Amino acid sequence: MFDTRQLEIFATVARTGSFSAAARLLHCSQPAVSQQMRALERQVGGPLFVRTGRGLHLTEAGRILADRGATLLDQLATTHQQVSAIATHDIGTIRICAFPSANVSLVPVAAAILAQERPHLRLELVEQEPPDSFALLRGGEVDLVISFSYQDEPRDETAVKGMLRVPLLREPLALLVPAGHRLAGRERVSLAETARERWIAGCVRCQRALHQACGAAGFTPDITCSTDDNLAIQSLVTAGLGVALVPRLLLSFLQHPGLTAVEVESSAERLTALYTWPDLIRLPIMRATVDALISAAAKA
Repeated sequence: MFDTRQLEIFATVARTGSFSAAARLLHCSQPAVSQQMRALERQVGGPLFVRTGRGLHLTEAGRILADRGATLLDQLATTHQQVSAIATHDIGTIRICAFPSANVSLVPVAAAILAQERPHLRLELVEQEPPDSFALLRGGEVDLVISFSYQDEPRDETAVKGMLRVPLLREPLALLVPAGHRLAGRERVSLAETARERWIAGCVRCQRALHQACGAAGFTPDITCSTDDNLAIQSLVTAGLGVALVPRLLLSFLQHPGLTAVEVESSAERLTALYTWPDLIRLPIMRATVDALISAAAKA
């Protein structure tokens, strides 16, 4: 394997035609240049220069190395420049994995902030929920995960071991009812008032949170349908098939005019946080992405 310093000295010698001229340009001694060139000739197994009087001429091997070595040095310089730009400035790609409602609400706001501040930054978005999202981060397939948990829900410390956690949101839950529902005109209701309602439930973790909240209110919810599709939940509630308990972040993209959200007297909350690796947060583009997501959460 060639030593890049030796290649740089060789390229200077080939360009100037002498060790002394190369030494002056490189701000080193002529013996140092001679020593490096002898070491390079030993490595390639033969002479690179022919000394004719006071000048130097390249051998055939020297001409090949001069030609290809210059290309190699150019490529190395370009690679160093690109890697340095990615590591220390604002050029690169951040791969974000988020759950559906975060991808619809938080991520677009953060992306708009980044587009203004870091126009060369590129985002790749993946949709997944924990624990699968943590597995993607651990496997190096994404750089940042936006995850959620519910209050009093035990955290899987093994899944997030070694990761940096940055809290984003604490969301109270809201009740979705059809526009003509008996509770639709209320500003706030207690969960106990919904004891006889039928329910549309969300994902498995959301169902556990629903059971826990309703249990604290003294009843077991009658779940008639469950889906992890937020738009489907809205459609099912609008159709009168049940009511739903959802995090308030989902209210930012309600699609059905026949749907009403009512505040609920409950201590249940959804906690949203982002996760990444401590080493990645040292990158300016990652810090900028985290800051943009914090700003987006503050506006939610």
